[in-house]
Amino acid sequence: MTTTLPDDVRPGSGASAALGDTAVLPAVDDTAVLEPVAGAPAALGSLAGPVPATPSTPSTLEARAVSAWFGSHKVLDRVSLTMPAGQVTALIGPSGCGKSTFLRILNRMHELVPSAALAGSVLLDGADIYDASRRVTDARRRIGMVFQKPNPFPAMSIAENVTSGLALTGVKVSKGEREQIVESALTRAGLWKEVKDRLRAPGGGLSGGQQQRLCIARSLAVRPRVLLMDEPCSALDPTSTRRIEETIGELSQEVTIVIVTHNMQQAARVSQQCAFFLAEAGTPGAIVEHGDTEAMFSQPSDPRTHDYVNGRFG
Repeated sequence: MTTTLPDDVRPGSGASAALGDTAVLPAVDDTAVLEPVAGAPAALGSLAGPVPATPSTPSTLEARAVSAWFGSHKVLDRVSLTMPAGQVTALIGPSGCGKSTFLRILNRMHELVPSAALAGSVLLDGADIYDASRRVTDARRRIGMVFQKPNPFPAMSIAENVTSGLALTGVKVSKGEREQIVESALTRAGLWKEVKDRLRAPGGGLSGGQQQRLCIARSLAVRPRVLLMDEPCSALDPTSTRRIEETIGELSQEVTIVIVTHNMQQAARVSQQCAFFLAEAGTPGAIVEHGDTEAMFSQPSDPRTHDYVNGRFG
């Protein structure tokens, strides 16, 4: 049986076609690494020029009627959600309900899959990041991503890991600016005091929790407005998890954070807003309920939310 997609669906045409003036290098774990092709830096517009080491201003991210497919299989159905500036929004729900797919749509990683397609829009401070006039590199610089498994570049030093995003987006900075950016990003990621005397050591030599904070610092170095986190603590021990959660709390005043987590206690600790995703009986994933985290955990309006947050399924 052939499924006909709506007229407003944007097909994912594979990595190279989707990225315009950028090429995709081999991925490191889950991360597609972008490098400007010859002649691209001049075309990057707002990406050119120095990146100040000072914190960015958080932005509001809004998904409007987002649906997603892999081939003919629909995985999300008309998801709408506003993620307020300067707050932490947690996405919760059982495995397979579309949380991670939705997260990847928020910074245009969904389109890297050749069979992927989507409908709807994602607005960053009111501007659609999928608009044909906007470059994918611009969206990914303003909306950073931290993955489930820490993925520092193993052949790079700690300092080089932090500034790798600058080089990969064609941004040139002086040595003094680079050092300032390294210290600022590592400080904001809660790692500076632990590594300041060994910045030339390999990033892969850090502990798991330190590597994850290094990946957070790498994202912060390009001053994103939004930081997406896909189960950032699932592979970490309790001590490292606590430090990452503290870092999330410290960062939330300067960057909007959206986190996918299966840990209900973590969602309750770190987020101000929560969205519960569910896919039932073969239907696409959708949001059952969203709103204030404390209210959703104490007095949810939908019985399915009550059952999930209290561990009755999922």
